[in-house]
Amino acid sequence: MSKRLLCILGGIVLSLATVSTVLAQTTQTTTTTTKTTAVQNADGSWTVVEYPVDKEVTVNLAPSTKTITTSARARILRSANGTVITVDPAGFAGATGNYNLYAVDPMGHVSLLGPINATSTSPLTYNTNLDKFMLVVSPEGNLTTYAPDTTVAYRSAVPEGFAVIPVAQSGSKDGAPIGERVSATTTSGATPTYNVPMLGIPNFRRGTDTHLKVHFPALADSRANIFLEPRKDGPTQIKLRFHSLTRVPANTRLVLWAVGPDNTYARLGQVINTGKRNEAQIQTETNLKDFGLIVTMEDADSAQQPAGQIYATVEREQ
Repeated sequence: MSKRLLCILGGIVLSLATVSTVLAQTTQTTTTTTKTTAVQNADGSWTVVEYPVDKEVTVNLAPSTKTITTSARARILRSANGTVITVDPAGFAGATGNYNLYAVDPMGHVSLLGPINATSTSPLTYNTNLDKFMLVVSPEGNLTTYAPDTTVAYRSAVPEGFAVIPVAQSGSKDGAPIGERVSATTTSGATPTYNVPMLGIPNFRRGTDTHLKVHFPALADSRANIFLEPRKDGPTQIKLRFHSLTRVPANTRLVLWAVGPDNTYARLGQVINTGKRNEAQIQTETNLKDFGLIVTMEDADSAQQPAGQIYATVEREQ
């Protein structure tokens, strides 16, 4: 047997061993989901939520810089007549300088609620007509818009059990959203399994498809094109076309998932790569009002939620 043939056979064996290792690791890292919650960005920079009527909610005001070591709290009570925000000034004890409390709406617009008197011994009360907002505390006295790099000392955290509202689109035409994307995270205990950014489907123009490109660095840099079209009658049509599949190990099962803001999963379709074709397509629809998209490799046709390694997370370009 020639040395060239031995090298070729050795390469085939090594490729099969690599695929087997990935499948084994996938099986070992599968966890049972015990708690599902929607959370803000990992850096906490976007935490807009909708507050319920006639139910008081306690919100933590977390420091946004390492130089601040204290944290404060606010109580939020929304009613038919507006929203009352009560802040405990004890959380700002020892603060230097002047602070102001602002409400940030889903568009990123800022409303001044009032100054914070850190020396007060009584609760501080503020009023707003907003029902969807986040709170920020800033030394600035004239904020009008909010972005992740805005100078703030504290930001409201997301109360447990509440879903974050994605940042809204500016204007009526399709385009990149303002500010930060929002993630839905599934947790088993406190360990995140998947972190999937919402695509902001309500901001897409209905009846028109939007083209996104996806690369798979872990799959020999193969690629795919995605076309999303929110139909005028409700559902969103999704078309995913894989390219360069000959670079992907044979017998891999690539599965496309939609993940809703409440972390509901919808298995949209799969491609079983035989190693003998270069292109394949998944075409489907979903009724989810907003969602993120991921591609995983699974070892079963019947899986109702992803358990395998994520090979691509679909994101809109900023």
